[in-house]
Amino acid sequence: MNALGSRIASLIASQGPIPIAEYMTLALLDPVAGYYATREPIATDFITAPEVSQMFGELIGLWLAQCWHDQGKPKRPLLVELGPGRGTLMADALRAMKLMPEFRDQLEVVLVEASPVLAAQQRKMLADSGAAVRWAGGFEMLPKDRPLFLVANEFFDALPIRQFVKTGRGWNERMVTAQGNGTLGFALSPVAVPAANVPANRDGAPPGGVYETSPAGESLVEAIAHAIAANGGAALIIDYGYAEPGFGETLQAVKSHSFADVLGDPGAVDLSAHVDFTALGDAAARGGASVYGPIAQGELLHALGIDARAQVLAARNPKKRDKLDAQIERLCNLDQMGELFKAIAIVPKNAPTPPGF
Repeated sequence: MNALGSRIASLIASQGPIPIAEYMTLALLDPVAGYYATREPIATDFITAPEVSQMFGELIGLWLAQCWHDQGKPKRPLLVELGPGRGTLMADALRAMKLMPEFRDQLEVVLVEASPVLAAQQRKMLADSGAAVRWAGGFEMLPKDRPLFLVANEFFDALPIRQFVKTGRGWNERMVTAQGNGTLGFALSPVAVPAANVPANRDGAPPGGVYETSPAGESLVEAIAHAIAANGGAALIIDYGYAEPGFGETLQAVKSHSFADVLGDPGAVDLSAHVDFTALGDAAARGGASVYGPIAQGELLHALGIDARAQVLAARNPKKRDKLDAQIERLCNLDQMGELFKAIAIVPKNAPTPPGF
């Protein structure tokens, strides 16, 4: 067991088994040994859509600008990205927004980032963007009185989840415990969750069935929706996940583009879980906003004009035609990112339907 694993085991020894959500928080965000606090994982362990093609970030930038235009061009817009990775998406979005300078020129850009390693990469990427950019450690640190235009790509999948398993006693939470052989393992809480706390759509689960929740994700979306409902704006959330809730565990660990043991090497592997878009949509509705989607990423990108954008880029450099076709295939095909990744949009109740939805 590595050093972070030993510290987690000591914590468990002193206070008992911990929820999976707490384990994920420690493994990903521990300031000394957490995954995001200590490494730059993009391309090393996984690749995200903005790194596949510049067209992805460009279309999102134009989507945000169009939403601003459709809502009457509100003053002092705040442009926010949650979990900006290397800053590639924001760099591409800001470049595309030059087509609508009256929006771009008055933006204040805020990147919400918990990783000092990634924040350093973002500063380099955006140094020549010409935009006013600052960083915040959390959404709660943003101004509450301005129109909010927000994007989150592959952010919610990394937020902590809780897992519950159907047993003869009801629904018992899955916990992380320390085993006698010096490793970490899973165990079930001895007391079942009160029936009133179990979502109604989980009725009929088979014995051993698992359902997952992300209280952190749902709370954050509700706060985003509340801000948009109060001050205007739009949010676009893109992630891998499912549109209809069901049963099954999706918590996974990835290292070097391959699956790894979730508990075997905390802090050295990426942890994530599929996003429950129904739960996020419900949270946005509770926040007082209108929700569109989820729709497949491929459907959205085609609707926003990725094919036309590829034609423009190919006309400028015909030698890139095959590369551009491969990028569209990667982003949009059903057997690649096109169907697994989904998108929802959040806008004020009186706002026009956002582009692509």
